[in-house]
Amino acid sequence: MKSELRSRPSGAQRSCYRVAVDRVDFRSDTVSWPTPGMREAMARAAVGDDVYGEDPPVRRLERRAADLMGQQAALFVASGTMGNLAAILAHAGRGDEAILGYDSHVFQWEAGSMSALGGVFAHVLPTDARGRMDLERVAEAVRDEHDAHHPRTRLILAENSFSGRGGAALPPEYFAGLREVADRHGLAMHLDGARIWNAAVALGLEPSVLARDADSVTFCLSKGLCAPVGSVLCGSRAFIERAHRIRKSLGGGMRQAGILAAAGLVALDTMIDRLAEDHAHARTLAEGLAAIRGVELDLDGVQTNIVHFRLAAERGLTAAAFVDRMRDEHGILVGTNPVNLVRAVTHYWVGPDEVRAFLDAARRVLG
Repeated sequence: MKSELRSRPSGAQRSCYRVAVDRVDFRSDTVSWPTPGMREAMARAAVGDDVYGEDPPVRRLERRAADLMGQQAALFVASGTMGNLAAILAHAGRGDEAILGYDSHVFQWEAGSMSALGGVFAHVLPTDARGRMDLERVAEAVRDEHDAHHPRTRLILAENSFSGRGGAALPPEYFAGLREVADRHGLAMHLDGARIWNAAVALGLEPSVLARDADSVTFCLSKGLCAPVGSVLCGSRAFIERAHRIRKSLGGGMRQAGILAAAGLVALDTMIDRLAEDHAHARTLAEGLAAIRGVELDLDGVQTNIVHFRLAAERGLTAAAFVDRMRDEHGILVGTNPVNLVRAVTHYWVGPDEVRAFLDAARRVLG
């Protein structure tokens, strides 16, 4: 696939990025701006009313996404959270149960929507250093559906890459193991593939290989692929028909959504292969941080575009204080996760210069 040339905004483009250019943003790949090619495609998009099924770019995006994921059909949704929720509600009903990892995005970062809006109970299990649930514990967590005391287990929720564990790229063998458990107990399996493209590039595999054991899969266009808005939910035709109705009930009918889908098509055409650049920049950043006294970092865990690190207690600096000083003293934005963890994420608008600036600033803050 062709890649867009890296070019930081300048001249006439600069006004489009007035808020962002004053600072370098490592908080997430969601902060990435659409590329010039995406903006041009959005301006040229011939659109219709997607609620009537008449928006050409949306139809093209959905067909392309389904093919890439090895699924029958797809549905364009506003966000990964909406896609995951629509999938959960299409697979399970009120009083049913889903098995998922404690560190998973669905459990930690989606406002409890599966329970609050769908009445689906979360049965959470611990994960290992890469975000994998133990397969024996998954099997043991399945309820006896003939016992009226328990919710009915209906669904296994997986994730790849696993953001809560530093963007670990999980291999297909793990999902094959989950599939075996699901088949043995008559369960469905949904894959939160928000960053499945990062996992696929890191592992050198097609995304369809990583998604083949799932009944449904979502992926984000607005993270590493740089589109401004949107995710896609993929599955069987019957599943997508159910999810389409659920999307409507969630307020997800977006009318002339082809303006957004046009950017998504450019993302799929131009932004996948170049994710390897983001991974290389994350690796450079991680190696530089690991050389700074007082930084605790697992280099083996840096597999994609997310770098997690901690500050040794003897430095006397909390993650929150580090983040504040990086922003206030050096104009560099970086995020935190719970338990004093700092998270830095590379993306299209972060290159070697920005990585060097981050490391120089970190050395000063921690010097």
